[in-house]
Amino acid sequence: MQIIGDLLRTLGHQPWFAHAIKAAAPLDKRLYRISGGRLRLAIGQQQLLLTTIGRKSGLPRTVPLLYARDGDSYVVVASNMGQAKHPAWMYNLTATPVATLNVRGREFPVRARIAGDSDRERVWPNVTQVYPAYDSYVARASHRDIRVFLLDEVTAEEADEAMRSGGTADSSTDASQAPT
Repeated sequence: MQIIGDLLRTLGHQPWFAHAIKAAAPLDKRLYRISGGRLRLAIGQQQLLLTTIGRKSGLPRTVPLLYARDGDSYVVVASNMGQAKHPAWMYNLTATPVATLNVRGREFPVRARIAGDSDRERVWPNVTQVYPAYDSYVARASHRDIRVFLLDEVTAEEADEAMRSGGTADSSTDASQAPT
């Protein structure tokens, strides 16, 4: 498993690999769900499923993502593998910063906030330790700011309250307050 994980981390630096990952994402999502997170294509990588609410459709949208940890927070990077545009899930999470995570079969609500400069500087070494290709993605997407999100577990009641209040709740640092 370690050899495959190392290979994936190495291939991640190659621009063509982004297209392969994008094509494999639907299968990866199904494997993850069916197996409770035990089976996935990102072998040897820390992976979760993030379910956001579509900002236009209002429907749940699920995407497999690599993650790092920062204390109790889950850290995800809106890199879109260094592509020209931000990933759709970033816009969804910015519009409605309450989402659901599935980590190894455990589902729970989270509240997202965009890492400010000091948070980003602190968590970036952990992020690139998990997946070194993020540095290549930043270089490839130098025309845009790749956002880093901190996802904090909340109770179902807190998630419901945030949804009723338009997703902004009490925090001025949540993802809904960020400029797009």
